[in-house]
Amino acid sequence: MAYKKKVKKKAKRIATFGVISIVLIILIGLTLFKIVFNIIEKYKEKNKLEEQLISLQDKEKKLETDVKKLEDPEYLARYAREKYFYSKDGELILRLPED
Repeated sequence: MAYKKKVKKKAKRIATFGVISIVLIILIGLTLFKIVFNIIEKYKEKNKLEEQLISLQDKEKKLETDVKKLEDPEYLARYAREKYFYSKDGELILRLPED
């Protein structure tokens, strides 16, 4: 009878240890899955931001070119006449529709 109690006690310990082990494995697995998922999301965000950076750098180059052009008084006068319909004395402006 004492032997059966020892066997039952030992079986309870093994079962408890097994359940605790399974719970820990599941928790570790879920944590690892969450970490991997976050890493994947960060890579996607990084790629998106890199594309946005390239787009903004292109826009910056275009704006720098525009600034250099606007420093030229002749270009600035022609731009103002075309964009805002300013004219010289006696000059007639005709705007043609763009295709």
